[in-house]
Parts: sequence; C-alpha cells; structure tokens
Amino acid sequence: MPALAIPFARPFSRLTCRVFGLWPQSLTLLVLRLTLALPFWKSGLTKWDGWFTISFGAKALFADEYKLHIFGAEYPFPYPDVMALASALGEAALPVLLVLGLFTRYAAAGLLAMTAVIQLTYPDGWMNFHLPWAAMALAVLTFGGGRIALDWWLGLDR
Repeated sequence: MPALAIPFARPFSRLTCRVFGLWPQSLTLLVLRLTLALPFWKSGLTKWDGWFTISFGAKALFADEYKLHIFGAEYPFPYPDVMALASALGEAALPVLLVLGLFTRYAAAGLLAMTAVIQLTYPDGWMNFHLPWAAMALAVLTFGGGRIALDWWLGLDR
C-alpha cells in the first residue's frame, strides 16, 4: 500500500471504475473522431469546385488573404497554389479516414499539423477552436480509433 493512501481509496477506486466503466472507451473515441472530423470536412467542401478542381476562392485566400503570423510579423504563404491544394486534399481525405477509423492515428496527426498551421494563420482562434481541435487530435493520436474503427477490425492498430 502506498504511503499516502487513504483508507477509503480502494473502495472508492472500485466504485469509480464500476460507474464510469459502463461507458465504452471505443464509443468515446468514435465521438471524438466524428467531432474532430466535422469542421475540417465542412471547410474542405468550400475549397472544391466539382471533382478535382480547386476553387478560385481557395487559391485567392492563400495568395492574398492568409498570412502566417510568426514572432509578431506577417508572412505570405509560400507557394499559395500548392498550399491551397494541400489544404483542400487534407480537409477532404483526413476527415474521411478519421470517421472510418482507417489509419486513424495518422489522420489525427495530419489534422493536428493542419491545426498548427491554422493557429499560425489565425492566432486569435486558439481558445475557441484550435485548442479543442488539438486536444481531440492528441487524444485520438494517443489512444487510436478504438474497437469501432476499421483499424481495429483489419488488425492495423491494437
């Protein structure tokens, strides 16, 4: 028994496990995956004009509007057309992988990297958007997709 253990710790621990163990971890991970995927998917839909055509608006945003805020200075995005394409592809593919639970940890890592770039672009959105996205991505990255994921059923992540 640890030196600082209090007498009722063990029964309280058992009660906690019984009460909160009723909710399956895999269901929590599914909710996290869906919640993280949704805003990126919705944003990704705005970047396409039909199949395989990046919208003019997406290209214009990366060329003219979006700036990287680093150490108090603003810098234009390098290769704005390439960045618009990478953003559109990431926002289309990664949420789908996340929802399916296929290559889940890699999809979460990709969305975490996108969140970091978005944070550099919109530094004031950290508390309402970027911090929750990063926390969800880190949770999925750490625990995987759970049993309600293709990774589990295909034996890719156990």
